[in-house]
Amino acid sequence: MKGQLKLRLVSDRPDHLERRVKTLYIGKLRQPYTLKSAFQHKSNLMIVTLDGVASRDDAEALRGSEVAIREQDAAPLADDEYFLHQLHELQVMTEAGEAIGTVRDIVETGASDMLVVRRLGKTDALIPMVRDFIVELDIPGGRS
Repeated sequence: MKGQLKLRLVSDRPDHLERRVKTLYIGKLRQPYTLKSAFQHKSNLMIVTLDGVASRDDAEALRGSEVAIREQDAAPLADDEYFLHQLHELQVMTEAGEAIGTVRDIVETGASDMLVVRRLGKTDALIPMVRDFIVELDIPGGRS
């Protein structure tokens, strides 16, 4: 795979990446790379070729980096869907309205995503993204 990258997708619409996305933003600094080609390799893997990534060494330098697209380039969401980045900094509350903390990160575990919740003066809490634990998501109101 000379200069190609293998991407693990968190999207259920990989065809959208192939058809509509022109630029990928890679790493913490969100360095833009023009997408030259993309094809689905397996159900959750894509092989992409980017402008400026011509060798195996170039590709290796990007290994493990987070890859993002602009929100306006993403496939349209259904009413009950959200982007993962919208969960960051949400306030997490109990059903009784008591504050638990704020979402610091989302971790994929395979079974279900986990919210990493920053709690003041305590260690972070891990909360599974399943109905037994997440009763309501109020993204416009900034609460879960």
